[in-house]
Amino acid sequence: MANLDIYCERLGPELFAEPVNALTNAAFFVAAWMLWRRSRRQNARSAEVVLLIALVVAIGIGSSLFHTFANTWARVFDELPILLFQLAFIWFYARRVIGWRVGAATALTLAFLAAALYSRQFPALLNESLIYLPAIGALLTLGLYHWLTRKFAPFLLISAAGVLVLAVFLRTIDAAVCPQFPLGTHFLWHLTVALVLYLCGLALLVSPQKPGAQ
Repeated sequence: MANLDIYCERLGPELFAEPVNALTNAAFFVAAWMLWRRSRRQNARSAEVVLLIALVVAIGIGSSLFHTFANTWARVFDELPILLFQLAFIWFYARRVIGWRVGAATALTLAFLAAALYSRQFPALLNESLIYLPAIGALLTLGLYHWLTRKFAPFLLISAAGVLVLAVFLRTIDAAVCPQFPLGTHFLWHLTVALVLYLCGLALLVSPQKPGAQ
């Protein structure tokens, strides 16, 4: 239950000490709603798509809790849905879009998990943003595949990777800009990451499923 003072906007232990960081989590709910509408329009509301949309909602809820309560239990609810979304997206993309068998998709997902967990051992680097470098690498790799294989909207994932680079930069400089800009830049992280999640979900929605990838 210890209070965590991590981001620039927070000046004390009060419940609503990060109003902008808390309110900008609405972007995640907007992203989920847009994906839900798109899946309905395309009649593509599979179990995988529903799960990804639910995880986007969970990210919004978890981040809202953390930027409201700012304690250790809320941080778990903030970080866990993000990791689960990354793992689910990599698995679904490998299976549905690339068409890999279960073994290969599992190996890729576990390799990403290992890299993500290893990066968490260096919280002092990049203002605790090093943990998102494996996600950038994964998105760039899948984005190149998406482009080289001429998928529909081939630059979706490359664009998502570019936005994620910007998002990590904004998250990293939050503490550094605090003396000049007390609001910080973490709220911009929320807005850009919500766009990344939308682009990733859209890439799954617009890509035809490989035969046998059930």
